[in-house]
Amino acid sequence: MNHSSLDITIIFTSYGSFRPINYLFFTLTFIFYLLSVFCNVFLMLVIYFDSSLHKPMYIFLFNLAANGLIGSSAVWPKVMENLLSDTQKSSLAGCLVQIFWGYFYLTSVYTTFSVMAYDRYISICKPLQYHSIMTPGKVKTLLTAANVVPLVSITILVCLTSRLPLCKNTIHKLFCENLGIVSLSCVKSALVNLYGVCMVTILVGFPCIVVLLSYAAILNVSLKASKDAQKKALSTCSPHLITFINFALASLFSVIYNRYSSYLPEQVNILIIVDTFVIPPLLHPIIYGIRTQEIRKCIAKTVRKKERFFWFF
Repeated sequence: MNHSSLDITIIFTSYGSFRPINYLFFTLTFIFYLLSVFCNVFLMLVIYFDSSLHKPMYIFLFNLAANGLIGSSAVWPKVMENLLSDTQKSSLAGCLVQIFWGYFYLTSVYTTFSVMAYDRYISICKPLQYHSIMTPGKVKTLLTAANVVPLVSITILVCLTSRLPLCKNTIHKLFCENLGIVSLSCVKSALVNLYGVCMVTILVGFPCIVVLLSYAAILNVSLKASKDAQKKALSTCSPHLITFINFALASLFSVIYNRYSSYLPEQVNILIIVDTFVIPPLLHPIIYGIRTQEIRKCIAKTVRKKERFFWFF
């Protein structure tokens, strides 16, 4: 088979034949997906409607929550559909759309983490200059870059992948991944491989360096500060560090699995997918809601308003 048409059907072999236990897997996936959507939308609404949260840190957090919605929605609805189907398949065009939004989520989370780390660095290391540096224009520029650079980069990647002639149509995955589609090609494309390496370096490696350097500078300043200042810095930065470390480890394990997948059990791939597309979108709003004092106060204020409203009626 040698096709380049987008109407090719891609078949997923990881699901196996349909079994009654698929209903349980579907129910669990549906619950986690709904929780993820609810938590992210709730956090976005809290930030949007409370003017006291209209600050750079929370604007970037709003963007992170939006990314979480994109990531979970790019993967899990199709997975749930396949869980209840006798044949698990997707058109190549549908696969490329899923790759686009899935990879946009992964890369834009890293770029958002980097601008959040930069914001925390300015806030803690240069507090007197914070408002002159983090102007509304600067915030818009950082936010635009954090979304547009991944958007353009992933668009180019998907265009390159879509031009490859395919000789096979089965992938041993739960959903569409770029490496999975590239492996179906009749030819080895050095251009796609080189572009993929460059994209990972720019959109993953560079943001990780920014985060690490920012927190190294924050740690250096905090060690010289008072106990109260150290406590405040820890309270502000710990949610970001927890979410970043979890996401970075999940990404690292995903790279290792894709490189040595033939030597590792398939359950490892499922765990990595859960840790990349389930836990972060669900974990980010919960951690920031619990660990960030201003958001906790705003959520408590919102709940009290609702209680007074229902008590009135």
